[in-house]
Amino acid sequence: MTIREAQDTVDQWIKTYGVRYFSELTNMAVLTEEVGELARVIARKYGDQSFKAGEKDNMGEEMADVLWVLLCLANQTGVDLTEELKKSIEKKTLRDRERHINNEKL
Repeated sequence: MTIREAQDTVDQWIKTYGVRYFSELTNMAVLTEEVGELARVIARKYGDQSFKAGEKDNMGEEMADVLWVLLCLANQTGVDLTEELKKSIEKKTLRDRERHINNEKL
């Protein structure tokens, strides 16, 4: 599935099952909540915390939830994530072409 197809699939799902998009502000809050849930899993899997009873390593599910809400925000604000990602890669390539290669810490 391409990014464009993902945006279209989410849009169709919202129109079929979701009634309408939540407001942009609500979706921003939901995105923040989903990133927090992903952070909790990463903290327990790779950090110093451990999973509590009943918690599971559902990192992929949490990443998909983050992506879902990001796709919703892109759709409702008219952002083509495919084009924006291409521009972001170009920007980072120009800016950081030698920066990381010359970083002694890496």
